[in-house]
Amino acid sequence: MTLSSQIRQQLVTQFGASSDDSVCLSSGLRLLAKWRSVLIQNTLLQKEGTVVRQGPLAGLDFLPQSAEGCHIAKLLGCYEQPLQPAIEAAIAVGYPTILNIGCAEGYYAVGLARRLANTHIYAHDTNPAAQTICRQLAEKNAVTQQVSVGGLFSGQEFAAYAGSPVLVLCDIEGAERELLNPHDYPALKEMDIIVESHECLISGVTQLLIDRFQHSHAVTLIQDSGQRSLDLTLCTAADVEEGIHRRANSRKSGAGKEKPPPNGRGFNQNT
Repeated sequence: MTLSSQIRQQLVTQFGASSDDSVCLSSGLRLLAKWRSVLIQNTLLQKEGTVVRQGPLAGLDFLPQSAEGCHIAKLLGCYEQPLQPAIEAAIAVGYPTILNIGCAEGYYAVGLARRLANTHIYAHDTNPAAQTICRQLAEKNAVTQQVSVGGLFSGQEFAAYAGSPVLVLCDIEGAERELLNPHDYPALKEMDIIVESHECLISGVTQLLIDRFQHSHAVTLIQDSGQRSLDLTLCTAADVEEGIHRRANSRKSGAGKEKPPPNGRGFNQNT
């Protein structure tokens, strides 16, 4: 079943199951936005390819789909854009070791390896499929010697990296509450950290992390308003609309299938 058919089926089901017009319409708009986003994504991939266009990771030869996060934003180079100054600052430091905990498909792990020829990145993810894709992405970008991929990272492992400059890049869907604890894992006090705090999953986790590290780190809280800016020339809006129209018509005729989406010390915290 194509994504268009899935969206249509879900719309019919939702509109028939709920008597609340506002809920139906809001949900319907989200589904239609998802459908249009995939069509735009496929048009951009066809016309622009998989190379990241701007930002700290520009030049990374990425993937046709992402394991998580907005794929188009990653290709355009505006993914998590408020973090980009912190990422550039980290690149300027030139850490010999980066611990990328929650690496997903390796967007940051491999992208940073390309920028930092003398840095070794230890990329960890609990998803075996993500680990495989991360290894493949490292191979695609010729940085396999710099990127080591592993599974679950335990707090006891921080001690093995103590004694030299280390950057911890952490995005683990709420598990930061347990892992980033300098009382239990003192080596963290000497490491620079960029972490996404998942306030939406664990209320109060942002302030908890600030309190834990305020005596050992200079804490910067980075808010994401959702606004993005681009400084590049892509295919025109007309190209995108033409691609959407062509793909939509091909669905009506039964030709082709659109791809569904998969699913002192510095302390920078993104919320």
